[in-house]
Amino acid sequence: MTRQAVPYVGTLSAYELGRRVHRGLPSSTISITIPEADPVEIAWLGRPGPPGRFHAAVAGLHLDAAELRQEGYGRGVWVTLSPLGAAALLGVPAAELSGRVVELADVAPALADLPERLAGRRSWPERRALVEDALLAGWARHEARAGDRDLRVVLAALSGTDRVRETAGLLGCSRRYLSATVRAALGVTPKEYQRLVRFEAARGRLVAAARSGAVSLAEVAATAGFADQAHFTREWRAMTGCTPVEWLRTEGPSA
Repeated sequence: MTRQAVPYVGTLSAYELGRRVHRGLPSSTISITIPEADPVEIAWLGRPGPPGRFHAAVAGLHLDAAELRQEGYGRGVWVTLSPLGAAALLGVPAAELSGRVVELADVAPALADLPERLAGRRSWPERRALVEDALLAGWARHEARAGDRDLRVVLAALSGTDRVRETAGLLGCSRRYLSATVRAALGVTPKEYQRLVRFEAARGRLVAAARSGAVSLAEVAATAGFADQAHFTREWRAMTGCTPVEWLRTEGPSA
């Protein structure tokens, strides 16, 4: 297996927060944030309590936004995993991470020294290779926990349909069975998973439109499967705490 074929990994990239707060948005993936030096502070918007400080943070599926702060000019490594990747690469099912941010060392003790090892790698190719090797080692340890093929089919069907009833009919199962299966595996309901997939699609289209210099919220809403622009804006505000235009203004098309 080559480094370019690490299973279950969607994104593996360097990040730069700059001297500002970054809004972590809901998505259909598990994310791992490994700061280069100072710990990253993460607080949930709308939830009580102080922010947590993490040397390497793992965030499960969530339907609300978080704020990330890092001292100085924050840099680090950002990884996203498919929901099945949590068990396959980290050894913990996605359901145990749902709605939470936890320290990487607490869920994957074998990766506890990864932030320290990354600090000793100065070039991006070296840092990327180190993370890839660590994830491949996790794959070797936890491959058997990756989940069965049926669950992959269920998630693919949910991603390709608009309504849970439609998905159940496509799969030939009851809504109750579908709900129990998805909740046990991911910690969210089928409808919530579909909301995450649709939101993620809308975010991608919004960023692409901003980069092209021609943002049409109505067009983004239509292509992402929302009833209309008002529906899109309401859902975006509910899941992020701001409007799409406000988010673009603060995060920019490079978000």
